[in-house]
Amino acid sequence: MSSTTRRDLESGGANKNYNNISYSAAPTSYVYDPEVHWTSWLVPLFVAVNVVVFVVAMYLNDCPRKNLGFEGECVARFLGRFSFQPLRENPLFGPSSSTLTKMGALRWDDVVNHHQAWRLVTCIWLHAGVVHLAANMLSLVFIGIRLEQQFGFVRIGIIYLLSGFGGSVLSSLFIRNNISVGASGALFGLLGAMLSELITNWSIYTNKAAALFTLLFIIVINLAIGMLPHVDNFAHIGGFLTGFLLGFILLLRPQFGWLEQRRPPAGVRLKSKYKAYQYVLWIVSAILLIVGLSIALVMLFRGENGYDHCHWCHYLTCVPTSKWKCNDN
Repeated sequence: MSSTTRRDLESGGANKNYNNISYSAAPTSYVYDPEVHWTSWLVPLFVAVNVVVFVVAMYLNDCPRKNLGFEGECVARFLGRFSFQPLRENPLFGPSSSTLTKMGALRWDDVVNHHQAWRLVTCIWLHAGVVHLAANMLSLVFIGIRLEQQFGFVRIGIIYLLSGFGGSVLSSLFIRNNISVGASGALFGLLGAMLSELITNWSIYTNKAAALFTLLFIIVINLAIGMLPHVDNFAHIGGFLTGFLLGFILLLRPQFGWLEQRRPPAGVRLKSKYKAYQYVLWIVSAILLIVGLSIALVMLFRGENGYDHCHWCHYLTCVPTSKWKCNDN
């Protein structure tokens, strides 16, 4: 990349399910920009809120008193009411699925039949366990802080929240029998925004092909991991698509040379702030985002099953092999 903007990217993560708890460890990515213009405070705040919510969940869970009959004793009983559920129930060192459900985990029946649409948002602040929380928060720190330093808290905050919402909506359209928690949709949204930012600001970068190949490789690997059994990949895909479209809308950079224009001589035509293709991408993305979310929400609250409209979509979350079988639910 150029001397003013360079991205070094790393990734790893998966979205797994244990005892009807869907969780994810989203991709990690590092964005380096020596010309920092913003102080990152929103992303650290998001991390703090997620940690506090998890502590509250463990307090309310109170395993020693509320162990619901699962085999095995509470883990780390010396922590008292903060001790973890038996590993047979939750191997991620966290609360029970019933506690997560009470606190706002995403569940199709509650959203559609009990009109609890707020779960589409609350679920992104809940985590299934310490392992889940640590993986997602590390990812958020590596991805989010540098993006916030480059583009400010307003734009990154919007992308994070809307991407998490988009991931929840798509997950609800396909997953009906499990609860889902985690910030993976929001984190994949930030990753999608990084890709669209590279595309829409293509003309100001050098070594474009290398940067694009690296980012695409990370995205493909992380989405491919979501095709393993017991994995809800729809939150990843929904968050990624939402963030990808938002990147075209919110992360535009002025074309090269525009900022340097100062009182040009008479008769010299000023450059447009953005190139024509950037305006086109902005308009198309805005339309696709509004239409896509509107259609998905209408389908969801009408109780429609996404698999009825996309019979092959189960391959997006699980690919059957001789080693395992997949359940469409």
